[in-house]
Amino acid sequence: MKLAPHASRTRLLDAALQVVRTKGYTATTVDDICHGADVTKGSFFHHFKGKEDLALAAIEHWNAMAANLFASAPYRQLADPRDRVFGYVDFRTDILRGALFEFTCLLGTMVQETYATHPAIRDACNRGIFGHAATVAEDIAQAKVLYAPDADWRPESVASFTQAAIQGAFILAKAQDGPEIAAQCVGHLRRYLEMLLNYPAAERRTP
Repeated sequence: MKLAPHASRTRLLDAALQVVRTKGYTATTVDDICHGADVTKGSFFHHFKGKEDLALAAIEHWNAMAANLFASAPYRQLADPRDRVFGYVDFRTDILRGALFEFTCLLGTMVQETYATHPAIRDACNRGIFGHAATVAEDIAQAKVLYAPDADWRPESVASFTQAAIQGAFILAKAQDGPEIAAQCVGHLRRYLEMLLNYPAAERRTP
């Protein structure tokens, strides 16, 4: 059965998310993507000029999926912004499951390989990572007003740190071929945020 044009494009993008997170950008070939999507090379080149063009589209596809995932997460319904901050961190822990490619970040994977050789990909990854950090910063800023109004740190900087800790946790998970070390790192991130936002000491978690 012949796929509708939009369906074959989506299948190629979905395949790219899996294959690149599994093999890395450099090792991934157009043939790998076509095989993963179960479409022909002709279909690939109907939609994309080449691998980099696909990568840029895959980043946008990833950003849209991630935005929907986090916008619909249960912690978004919490009234207290500090609870939302901790709910975000707990949600990041909850999704550390399955194969490595299922929970690691496409953007972090790609930017490590391409930052010096593919500036368009690097810049797209940068926009995606810091665009997500900006949404985290909004809750941190609201929580700071309520719980740490006199602190001298900036919410945007702390939000960037959350992404550094999470991306680093993904690297360690790859090194150890499993999510356990990543969960421990994210647990320490939570403890750090608890201290910044003056969470009651008796209720703080031990990673």
